[in-house]
Amino acid sequence: MALFFDAEWFDARLAAVGLSRAALAAALGLTTDDLALLWKDQRELSEQDVRVIAGLIGAGAEVVAAHAGVSTPVPKPPSDIEARLAGLESELEAVKAQLATMMKQR
Repeated sequence: MALFFDAEWFDARLAAVGLSRAALAAALGLTTDDLALLWKDQRELSEQDVRVIAGLIGAGAEVVAAHAGVSTPVPKPPSDIEARLAGLESELEAVKAQLATMMKQR
């Protein structure tokens, strides 16, 4: 794990996928000045920032967080989200079935 933000690693990863810092800033909803603060280790990444960067550069969230410095949060594994989504989909299907039954009874 990097003690501080590893700007060289991030620049290399961006270059490898053909992205600029400006493109990354736009994807994160930041100004280029805000992004520059990240590169100077004067602003921390949020979990959402880590997810976005990981997706753009094709690296795992854990790897991105490790190169972003010791205080960078690692996002929770997507399996938690997938399980919650599956539960919500199941509940939605039950509501739809109840609604269909009620409509038939009219």
